[in-house]
Amino acid sequence: MNKGLDCFALTIVIIGAINWGLIGFFQFDLVAWLFGNMSWLSRIVYALVGICGLYLFSFYGRLSRD
Repeated sequence: MNKGLDCFALTIVIIGAINWGLIGFFQFDLVAWLFGNMSWLSRIVYALVGICGLYLFSFYGRLSRD
């Protein structure tokens, strides 16, 4: 697959995971704080995290091939 896309997706999912950790531990939503609560920009960030998370399911198939 495309290594650049893999790295981008993994980076976005890590950012999402950090954000969820902040929400869980401190009730602080970094994305909402940076871009506004459910603004169009924050919704794009949330959508990108979700899409990248779905894309990373393909990693399981690639792991089994190795």
